[in-house]
Amino acid sequence: MRTWTMMGRALCAALGAASVAAIPRTAEACGGTACDGGIPNSMPVNQDGENVLFVLNQNEVEVHIQISIDPDTNAQKFAWLIPIQEVPEFEVGSQPLFDALLQSSVPVYQLNQSFEQCGENGISGGLTTNATGTGQDDSAGGTGTDGGEPAPEDPVLLKTVAGAFEIVVLEGANIDPIKTWLLDNDFQWIEGSDEVLQQYLDEGQKIVALKLASGADEGDVHPIVLRYPSNENCFPLRLTRFASVENMDIRVFLLGNARAAPSNYRHVLVNPLKIDWLNLAANYKEVITKAVDELQADGLAFVTEYAGPSAVLQQFSFNVFNPSWNEAVFVGLEPQSVIDTLNNQGLTSCWEPGFCFYNHPLIEGILADFLPPPDGVAPEEFYGNLAAYADQIDLMLWGDGSGFATALNDRIIAPGVHAQELIDSYEYLTRMYTVISPNEMIADPIFHINPDLGDVDSFRPATEYNLCDGNSVVTLPDAREIFVPNGAPWPDFIGEMWWAEEIQQVALKGKPMHLVNNTAAINKKIEEWNLAHGWPRFPDDAPTTSASDSDTDTDSEGVDSATSGGQEDASGCGCRSDDQPGAAGLLALAGLGLLAGRRRRR
Repeated sequence: MRTWTMMGRALCAALGAASVAAIPRTAEACGGTACDGGIPNSMPVNQDGENVLFVLNQNEVEVHIQISIDPDTNAQKFAWLIPIQEVPEFEVGSQPLFDALLQSSVPVYQLNQSFEQCGENGISGGLTTNATGTGQDDSAGGTGTDGGEPAPEDPVLLKTVAGAFEIVVLEGANIDPIKTWLLDNDFQWIEGSDEVLQQYLDEGQKIVALKLASGADEGDVHPIVLRYPSNENCFPLRLTRFASVENMDIRVFLLGNARAAPSNYRHVLVNPLKIDWLNLAANYKEVITKAVDELQADGLAFVTEYAGPSAVLQQFSFNVFNPSWNEAVFVGLEPQSVIDTLNNQGLTSCWEPGFCFYNHPLIEGILADFLPPPDGVAPEEFYGNLAAYADQIDLMLWGDGSGFATALNDRIIAPGVHAQELIDSYEYLTRMYTVISPNEMIADPIFHINPDLGDVDSFRPATEYNLCDGNSVVTLPDAREIFVPNGAPWPDFIGEMWWAEEIQQVALKGKPMHLVNNTAAINKKIEEWNLAHGWPRFPDDAPTTSASDSDTDTDSEGVDSATSGGQEDASGCGCRSDDQPGAAGLLALAGLGLLAGRRRRR
């Protein structure tokens, strides 16, 4: 049981007297349940993280939660508890929306190659690999009550269903009656959570409990949308620690009219010297983990992986909603024609026996509910040739197709319509990421818009300048140069211990307040390293090592510097934002990351 856990190779030719850039390959920093659509050489998708989307409306919270169930567990034993301020409306969420969020905003780290002009051939090499890497991976059921006035001791405020989930909202002054009711009604209990849940009740919050409806399985699992009146975008991380793992990924997306930042968590810019730029930045998560654990961040911090126009979602939203989807045509339809109709609507691609592709993650589960394959027949065999199994179709289960039509609308079409409306209506997307362990889950993050923060680009290209003597110089996205000896791995800067370059704090307006700024010390280490290796060759003429001005709000990567508020209120989704800590604005080396290494180092 789980609580709401947030959460080419290119042939180079000489151009001019200096260098030639090769065509880059890219790979992405991935997470969630989908990532890297169409991008070659991407990192393996990280399935351990939790993803949540806030839609930033004034005086209303709309939160989309991606629910995942361990495939090794019994789905019918799944249960989920969410402390919440008000009784919400519940809707089915859109998994394709989360897929689009993950794919469109994933940080992309690219290492271009250029070559010093050497000898008669004009370049220092022939074929070269330009690599890119990434640090980490990417309407509803009813709302009616069960009727009748509850007895005074009955903790039930609301019973409802949304898609595949049975939902109940509970309240009370004491957790014991709530615990008893959940156990008596086949909801699992989070062992050890009594004290924390009591804290939420003491703060005036209610408890939402979800479980899969009878007969549903993991193939029916979908995101859930909660909507309720509030001006605080907060999720209850304190409860997550009872169902969490060490160093859990939490990824928060926020749609609004401007950049968002954490209010009561810090904001961190990572130290780019800690990233292994030559080895697909495979240490990206390690760098983020240690950066958010630095003093003044104290494990309660986020990095920003993307902040900018939500238009980036459009190219990945082809499965979010299709105007050709129409549930009404299935009412009265002969079951043998179901797959052809779904094919025409683009929801399936089942063209022959043995081949069937489902273009929406929930369509297979809906088919299994109303048009299941006969015993012993594989789904792809059955759905690829329904006519051949016409005499084995369960006509009683299919009925007149109205049940299938209702499920199709509730779980796919209506959520898709709303997801597309969000993409079209909100012009700005922020993506934040942290790595957190159970012992650090002592405060519930709150998020707010700060209109004074700059954009954070998810594309972070660096260039490796290959010298004629076999050494090279890597120019980072912020224009700082790092000398790399011939054939050596990414340098280990002796005595350089800072995982975070900056630790910041963000208020409702203004640029970030810098709690920690290690830029000058990092620049000093770079200068010492380069000079010790004879770079630049002509110090008097060459440009000096540079970095972003710590007083500006956007670095050379376009990674802005916004942060969170004070951490003094360490308990909270009593989610209070009465005391907003001082100043904000963000610059993000946010996860400077994963770049593919040069071939000679492999």
